[in-house]
Amino acid sequence: MKSAFFLPILFLFPLVSSAQFEINGTILNKDSDAIAYANIALYQQQDSTFVEGTISDEKGDFSFSKINKGNYFLEASFMGYQKQREKLNVNKDLHLPAIILKVNSEYLDEVTLTSRKPEIRRASDRIIFDIENTSISSGNTWDAIRMAPGVITINDDLKIRNTTATIYINERKVDLTSDELKQLLESFSAEDVKQIEILRNPSAKYDAGDGPIINIVTTKMLVPGYKGSVNASYTQAIYAKYNLGMSHYYKNDKLNVLMNYSYSPSKKIKQDESYVNYINNENEVFNRWRTDFDRITRENSHQANVILDYKIDEKNAINFSANGVYSPDMSYNNEGRTRAYSPNFILDSTFTTEARLANDLTNLGYDLDFNHQFKSNTSLSVNLHSTYYDSQTIQMLFTDYFTPDDQLLDENNLATNSAQKINIYAGQADFETVFGSYNFSTGLKYSDINSESFLNFYELESDAAPFADQYLSDRFQYNEMVYAAYVSANKDWDKFSAQLGLRVEHTDREGRSMSLNEFNNRDYTEFFPSLYLNYKASENHSFGFDYGRKIDRPKYESLNPFRYFITENNFQSGNPALRAAISNQFNLNYTFKNKYSFDFYYRNNGQNVAQLVFQDNENLFLRSVQANVLESKSYGVDFFHGRSLKSWWYAQAVLSGFHEEETFLALESNLAEVTNDVNGFYAMFFNSIMISKEKAFSGNLTLFYLSDFIQGSYQVADSFNVSIGLKKKVWDRKGEISLFVSDIFNEFAPQLNSTYLNQDNGYYALPENRFVRVGFKYNFGNNGLKDNNRSIDAEERDRL
Repeated sequence: MKSAFFLPILFLFPLVSSAQFEINGTILNKDSDAIAYANIALYQQQDSTFVEGTISDEKGDFSFSKINKGNYFLEASFMGYQKQREKLNVNKDLHLPAIILKVNSEYLDEVTLTSRKPEIRRASDRIIFDIENTSISSGNTWDAIRMAPGVITINDDLKIRNTTATIYINERKVDLTSDELKQLLESFSAEDVKQIEILRNPSAKYDAGDGPIINIVTTKMLVPGYKGSVNASYTQAIYAKYNLGMSHYYKNDKLNVLMNYSYSPSKKIKQDESYVNYINNENEVFNRWRTDFDRITRENSHQANVILDYKIDEKNAINFSANGVYSPDMSYNNEGRTRAYSPNFILDSTFTTEARLANDLTNLGYDLDFNHQFKSNTSLSVNLHSTYYDSQTIQMLFTDYFTPDDQLLDENNLATNSAQKINIYAGQADFETVFGSYNFSTGLKYSDINSESFLNFYELESDAAPFADQYLSDRFQYNEMVYAAYVSANKDWDKFSAQLGLRVEHTDREGRSMSLNEFNNRDYTEFFPSLYLNYKASENHSFGFDYGRKIDRPKYESLNPFRYFITENNFQSGNPALRAAISNQFNLNYTFKNKYSFDFYYRNNGQNVAQLVFQDNENLFLRSVQANVLESKSYGVDFFHGRSLKSWWYAQAVLSGFHEEETFLALESNLAEVTNDVNGFYAMFFNSIMISKEKAFSGNLTLFYLSDFIQGSYQVADSFNVSIGLKKKVWDRKGEISLFVSDIFNEFAPQLNSTYLNQDNGYYALPENRFVRVGFKYNFGNNGLKDNNRSIDAEERDRL
């Protein structure tokens, strides 16, 4: 490997030293009486990173020691008082003037309640959505994220500008599937969330393949003790679903321990109504297929994680994290009935498909961290990561063909077994310091990914065209090594701030198909610059600009060349020749009074990977393939406004107008270039109402509308969703009862269509979006504690 690639390591260990200082002060009310046990927290001004927390003593006094030189926010809060925030420039020992907390008059009103409104502010590389002690914090974290500016959910997938977001908790990546992630966040109380950060264009510190990031920042623990909770929910859609969970947290002077476990037995159904109009060389429809398809999934998923933080001394700490998902005996029962018609809709024949699939899944991740704090504003952190992933599937598929009068014509069947095992090893080092008035960071990362998978066909009795390939059974090996380094610097002036970063990643990858004896090797180096500029013209007007270059690497499963059959005439396949896609994105922001935000963006997605569906008009089947498009771009304008209409009523509106387009090769249309484009609109209106002054009873109403957008070769029609939720705290606030009704009018089920040249197919998707959920949570122990919840950070796991 080219050793010159690692020249950025020269930046890793500069010799820096600086003094540390003390901060002390007193918390009083307007009558100059001491406020004991008030919460005081110190945050970095640059990005609101938590530094240290404490509580005031009986005299209202507090102090911080060994604080590095720099710019900070000091935040003081206490129940029944308005939160107070002060800016501090620490370059010497500080004895602060008395901090006077003002009584929150709303809190004392017998017919209303106390609830500070959510606050939105911008740092150099992120939007910060502060929800601590707001009406939004009375729910769960999943619902809170959906209220964050610019975040939308499509099929339970969190997206920003139609790009799937990567989720972090306290700067630690959460590496779960969309279903598992939703379960985790729904069981995570938003009361433990300080803020939600939206990184549309992450800085050089983050992996270039992360895409947009949603970082959940939890509130921090201040006092030792133990707390725990148990929770349960019952969801009634077409079928019933359950969730049981518990959480335990312990803290003393040196050790923090967090353990979570959840069990989610469920039965789900997904219904599709699809069509294919097969077209001949004269561009005329000669056969029309209509299919009703049901998939019933039964799952018993176990999730567990443990986090141990140990403070060796004032300068050194170690952390261990483990996260596991185990889903044994997951089953899929697929049933489909297809009717084949003439062009005039005269029934020609029918066939039925019945498929049984069984899957076992294990996903384990481990992290070990070491953190060292130098004398100055300087720190070094080292992370070691390992992932083990094992998925095994058995499939049986039966197809019966009938005449129009239901006389059996033919019977076909097949059986397959498949498996995929992935091992990931990664190491990372990050160094942060201050040079004069510049904040500086640099780091290195290495990752090694090994994936081996196979698919075996047996008992194959079918003369359908997709089975004519003699290489259906295959074994695929994939190895990838990524070497990365980054450097970043930022500086704040009076009204202007700037941040500049550069990340470089070198990739060696090799894929081998054993049956075909084909190799797909790539060896490349890419540079990823990032730039952030912010200008605050006045208290009411601020402007921002950012640019970033990113990479989107294919998921490991997408690289497998295997064919997975839904029916004999409909299959999906991967593509070992997929290439990583490079994107460039630009964003210009204007914010008025820190309440009205306008973003104008342009994103060139390059040759990104898309799932394209093609119909074979000669052999009468559908195939869904992963492929690099020729080009892709999007642009638009986003608007956000949130405000408290009343002391008990918070509302926000998100509006977006956008244009999306992708150009791809039509594999069944003589490789013609086809452009799929759409002009779309998105709107979301959220209302949160607090009813009792103790914040014991709350409700919310959400209205969501999304017009056409692009999904691979499909255009997705508009959809609409109205949801309502109610929550009631009981038993001295230790218990919580919740009710949530989703998709009240059952309109969140879009039509997907692909119509161009000799292609005319689509489907109407009917997942269980409409449901009623009843939940209960009980907290015990010292509920004043805040935990150390975070998750495993490994960009490579996102591609599982």
